[in-house]
Amino acid sequence: MITVEKNCNGIEGLAVIEPKVFGDERGYFMETYNKKDMEANGLFYDFVQDNQSASKKCVLRGLHFQINHPQDKLVRVIRGEVFDVAVDLRKGSKTFGKWFGVRLSAENKKQFMIPKNFAHGFLVLSDEAEFAYKVTDFYHPNDEGGILWNDRDLAIDWPFPEGTGENDIILSEKDRVNQTFKAYLESQKA
Repeated sequence: MITVEKNCNGIEGLAVIEPKVFGDERGYFMETYNKKDMEANGLFYDFVQDNQSASKKCVLRGLHFQINHPQDKLVRVIRGEVFDVAVDLRKGSKTFGKWFGVRLSAENKKQFMIPKNFAHGFLVLSDEAEFAYKVTDFYHPNDEGGILWNDRDLAIDWPFPEGTGENDIILSEKDRVNQTFKAYLESQKA
């Protein structure tokens, strides 16, 4: 059983999923994915690969997207907490360029369904976090694009971990040189 909040921030296709958790003095049990439950809630996806990453506080991964092999993603946190963001990059979408963010944690057990053609990223809010996700296409190393996490035009309201700020963010070399949203828009005209 799952509870689904669809069209987050008015952005069609995004969904926050809360699984039913069965707990007692021993711990808890939950289904992290059930195709029948997803389809009963109008979420039809064929996942082909599972991925997992570990990151420390203030690591920001993103904003990433796939160019020729877009992926639907079902993301969750299995240890710690992150602020997870999706930006609508779908051509012709009435919410193109809008973003939505949600806190995902091992404690709240929420999952975030992000359809194809969204930029995606997350900021680690806890000391460490393990992030797990399912995707609907295989990884293609030469098919990655990126947009700057702090792009002024997107104006994402990142909730920095307590006692930190923008100068404390830890980025990969690749993410340091991601393009602006304006540059992305220009590349789409070519």
